[in-house]
Amino acid sequence: MKSLFQLMKATLPAVLILGGLIQYSVLVKAQTSVPKSSQQSASSSKPGSSPRNQSRPIFRWTKPPAGLSTISGRSIGMGSRNLCSDVQTPLIAIVPFKERKSATNSDNKSVSATSMDVWGLTTNERPSFWFYVPYTKDIANASAEFVLQDSQENEVYRNAVSLPVKPGVIGVNLPSTATPLEVGKTYRWFFKVNCSGQESASIPIYVEGDVQRINLPASLSNQITAAQPKDKIAIYAENGIWFDALNLLAQLRKANPNNPSLVSDWQSLLESIRLGNLANAPLVE
Repeated sequence: MKSLFQLMKATLPAVLILGGLIQYSVLVKAQTSVPKSSQQSASSSKPGSSPRNQSRPIFRWTKPPAGLSTISGRSIGMGSRNLCSDVQTPLIAIVPFKERKSATNSDNKSVSATSMDVWGLTTNERPSFWFYVPYTKDIANASAEFVLQDSQENEVYRNAVSLPVKPGVIGVNLPSTATPLEVGKTYRWFFKVNCSGQESASIPIYVEGDVQRINLPASLSNQITAAQPKDKIAIYAENGIWFDALNLLAQLRKANPNNPSLVSDWQSLLESIRLGNLANAPLVE
């Protein structure tokens, strides 16, 4: 993974910058817009506030944490030298993403570049990661893999992931044997799909982003401990702790797939990060 990463940095810097811009445009066009009422609720919420007046969980956008990778993230899988067939909805990481603009000097001219911050916070030492995967296990020679690296590109965890039986949302869980995430450190994750059966001869379709583990203030921790599961989701979301809110809600949905309230909560949470078009995708194994 590290060699692939270095190869891409060395040979395709312009493509990555352009890819980030194209990716952002595709996402903005493809995703369902957040309703005005949801935007107002997200902007008016305060860290640590009670979720009693919030009917549905809404992710509160916060400033990205210090330590994010300077390399652009990728929340949507792009085409590659691979044999994966065209799909209506691409591979998507279910995680917040935000455009980042920067200026560089080239030939005494200022050049504007656009990249993507793809990131989320967690309080868990072994968080779960969620993806919409359009590729299924019945595709010959297809495989998937999840990789976690520290900020120095040292591999922390790598494992094969089973493709689903049908397109849908899957969770990737870090096992108890995986090295726990350290508080305050930023890690980069990758989810790759290869349909060629020849990893050394192809570039997979992939998504990547950052995750950072944090400690909660005592008052907020006590509030979450005393709350009911649905209220915990709202508290996590309104405090910008994405992975904990999403994972708890996903687990409740899997245990109660026909609960209309949880279905509405799922839609609200995904809409708040501009991924509302995935709200009806099934949670699959």
